[in-house]
Amino acid sequence: MAARHFALVALVALTLGACEEGRYSGSARHNIPIPSATYALMSEKGMSKDQPILIRSYKKESELEVWKRKPDGRYALLKTFPMCRWSGQLGPKVREGDRMAPEGFYAISPAQMNPNSSYYVSFNMGYPNAYDRSLGRTGAHLMVHGACSSAGCYSMTDDQIGEIYALVREAQNAGQKAVQMQALPFRMTPENLAKHRMDPNIAFWKNLKEGTDYFEIAKDEPQVAVSGGRYIFNGGNTDDAVAQKRRQDEVQVAALVAKGTPAIKLIYDDGDQHSSFKRTLVAGGSDSLNKSVSWASRDVGISRPDALTAGPRVVVLDDKGRAKATVRATSADNDAILVAVASAAAEEPSKPAAAPVAPAAAPKPAAAPTSAATQVAKVLPGAAQQVPVQASAAPVAVAAAEQPDSRPFYQRALSFVPLIGGSSQQPVADEPAAAPVASVVPATPTSVRAPLPPRRATDNKLRTTRVDQSTAAYASGPTTR
Repeated sequence: MAARHFALVALVALTLGACEEGRYSGSARHNIPIPSATYALMSEKGMSKDQPILIRSYKKESELEVWKRKPDGRYALLKTFPMCRWSGQLGPKVREGDRMAPEGFYAISPAQMNPNSSYYVSFNMGYPNAYDRSLGRTGAHLMVHGACSSAGCYSMTDDQIGEIYALVREAQNAGQKAVQMQALPFRMTPENLAKHRMDPNIAFWKNLKEGTDYFEIAKDEPQVAVSGGRYIFNGGNTDDAVAQKRRQDEVQVAALVAKGTPAIKLIYDDGDQHSSFKRTLVAGGSDSLNKSVSWASRDVGISRPDALTAGPRVVVLDDKGRAKATVRATSADNDAILVAVASAAAEEPSKPAAAPVAPAAAPKPAAAPTSAATQVAKVLPGAAQQVPVQASAAPVAVAAAEQPDSRPFYQRALSFVPLIGGSSQQPVADEPAAAPVASVVPATPTSVRAPLPPRRATDNKLRTTRVDQSTAAYASGPTTR
């Protein structure tokens, strides 16, 4: 009885251990099953495991979608997965080591499936494709894999990539030669296109939108070719319904711009992740997140967790694509970006004040009226001489000192009697009155403005607390993959 009990406990322990540790690890990974909950979801939506699938990924929203073709031949959304990690910036991958995750239309064949990946399981996106090669772009081994670590890849949790891998494998086993992956910078909505209308990549993104427009109207994957450095969809033939959608989107973009939707460019410290994972990262740290999402991958940890704790920088652009302001957003969500843009507008630096002007020297108060005796020309035999005037007094011109007095000496002497005696005396009739001795003083004090200080070369420069740096200032440096 005891032996039977021991054997039962051992069997339960072995079963639990295999379930928790293995989950189809090691050599069994190529047989990872589709989860039963996903089977139930497919049945609910009228899908089966054997029908073709299509994958769409979005950097800004950090999401990956799996679509399934239904019996009527049209694709429908099966499931949306939050993305655990992508690296670099919005925009296409250009060269080896730039940490950019590819953007474009890629085909995943059975030969690109890798059940022996160090990051649980993975599949190669097929970068560089014909479009990338036509532009001389370089890089290799750009994958969709597990481990929540990226240096140019799209990284999911181990459970997620196991499910996605199984869905792709079953469709390929049923005859789908290649699974199309539409790797996009963001959802191609009028709102996103209006915000990013001045981004240097906008022409490329509009080219991608030609293919996504067809998919969203026809619910069928577009046929993809390359010519003249562009993607060509369905041989260049545009369906009327697709053309109408394109016109409607352009009208909406123009209306949003007219309403004041700002033109922006997002600059990430190094890619991003879905907000659901970011909350776990902030709350428990990178080790906690790594343990919860990377149970089967090689333990590489969360790549650059410090770059994920805050949202991207939002560069507000003018109508020529030049940076006006740069502000940090809390996340890449549209609402957070609008809040950041509003705060940038509120903190817009005012125009620089004119160069400071030194205050005019206050005029010294005019001296108290001096007595006539101090203002009169001293009478000496021969010529009159001006009595010196204190330098602090207002400018004074003394009359009667310009020309010699031609009157007889006694008349000149008698003219001072009132001053000496203190009594008033009228001048003698028919006798010329003594020339008035008066100070020519302005009615109001004259303001004297001090000369401006010499201008310096830096006086005309705008000084603000905000520095608009080039995008290169924020981009991650090249890292060898």
